[in-house]
Amino acid sequence: MIESQKSNFERTVLVGVINDSQNEEKLNEFLEELEFLSVTAGGKVLRKYKQRIKTPNPKTFIGKGKIDEIQKYIKENDVSIVVFDDELSPTQQLNIERLLKCKILDRTALILDIFAQRAKTSYAKTQVELAQYEYLLPRLKGLWTHLERQKGGIGMRGPGETEIETDRRIVRDKISLLKKKISTIDKQMKVQRGNRGSLVRVALVGYTNVGKSTIMNILSKSKVFAEDKLFATLDTTVRKVVINTLPFLLTDTVGFIRKLPTQLIESFKSTLEEVKDADILLHIVDISHPSFEDHILSVNKILSEINCHNKYNLMIFNKIDNYKKIEFNDSSSNNGHFSLLQWRNTWMNKTNGKALFISAKNKTNFDNFRKEIYEIVKNVDMSHYPKNDYLYPEYFSK
Repeated sequence: MIESQKSNFERTVLVGVINDSQNEEKLNEFLEELEFLSVTAGGKVLRKYKQRIKTPNPKTFIGKGKIDEIQKYIKENDVSIVVFDDELSPTQQLNIERLLKCKILDRTALILDIFAQRAKTSYAKTQVELAQYEYLLPRLKGLWTHLERQKGGIGMRGPGETEIETDRRIVRDKISLLKKKISTIDKQMKVQRGNRGSLVRVALVGYTNVGKSTIMNILSKSKVFAEDKLFATLDTTVRKVVINTLPFLLTDTVGFIRKLPTQLIESFKSTLEEVKDADILLHIVDISHPSFEDHILSVNKILSEINCHNKYNLMIFNKIDNYKKIEFNDSSSNNGHFSLLQWRNTWMNKTNGKALFISAKNKTNFDNFRKEIYEIVKNVDMSHYPKNDYLYPEYFSK
C-alpha cells in the first residue's frame, strides 16, 4: 500500500534554483506557491531544496552534490515525489527519476494534474486531456516502466495509466482526435456567444485564488464553486446580472498563474475567448498576497498574449480584510507594506482612478463596487447599443 493510500497525501520534496533570472527572494516566492500547488494536488511538503546555479545541468538539471543530498533525504523520510519548480526536459526527468527512484514532476506536470482533478464538464476534461497528451508525447521513452512501478497519485491522473497509451502513434492519433473534438465544441460555443443578444459582456480575470468566483456568486446570486485552493474553478461560467434594471453578462474565467504551461494556454484558448469577447474586464487582485504586484504583471502579460490588454479594465483589489501592514524602520524602508490608504492612493494614481478596494468575504465596499460597475456598463451599453436607453432609471425622469 503506497503512502497516499494510507494517509491521503504524498510525502513531497520541492526543488528550485537561484540564477540570473531569479534571486533567492524570488525563488522563495515561487517555492511557496509551488507548495500551495502541491497541497492542492494532494501532497504534503516535507522540505524545500535550493541551489545556486548559473546554467542547469543538461542531464540532471541540478548538480550531483544536491542530487546526492536529496537522494539521502528521500531514503530516510520515505518521500514519494519530488517536484521541480522549473520545467524539466524529458531527458532530465528520466535521469533524475533513475537516480532518485521516485516520482519526478515539474511545475507544468503538477499544474496539469490539478487541472485534471478540477475539470468537471466534458469540455474542460477534453481540454485538460489534450494538454496532458501533448506534455506526455515527448516523455514516452521510459515512462511505462515508471508507471508500472508506481501508479496513481499526483501527476498520474488522466492519460498515461495503460501501456497502450504509451505508443507514440496512438498518442498522436489521440491528440488529433481531441483537437477535432475541441474544434467542434469551439464552433458550438462561438454560436452560443453570438446568440446572447445585445448585452454588455463583463469578464472577471485575475490570478488564481483571488476571489473571482466569490465575487461572481455575490453579483449574480448564483452558486459557482469557490474554495481557498488554486484553480478551484476551471469551467467558464456565464450569468446574467441586473443592477438597477440594467442587465449584462458576467463571466467567471479560469485563474492565471506565473509560469503557466504553454500546453494549457493553447488548450484553453477557447475558454479565453470569453475574455476576448468581453467589453469590460474586471481585474481581481488579492491585495493581501505579498506578491500581488507580480500577480498583476503576470495577468497583464497573458492578457497581452491574447490581445486583450487594450480593453476597458477596472482594477478590483479584493481581500482587504486579510491585508496587514508590515511595520518597518527607516533602515528597511523599502521592504515593508504601505498602509491600505497609501496603497489606495498609489494605485488610484497608477490606474487613473480606475481601481476599487473591497472584501468579497465581508461584502465591504460592495455598494460602491456595484455603482461603479453600473456606470461602466451603462456607458459601454449606450455607446454600443444606444437603442437600450430605456433600461436606465434616468430615462424615465426625462
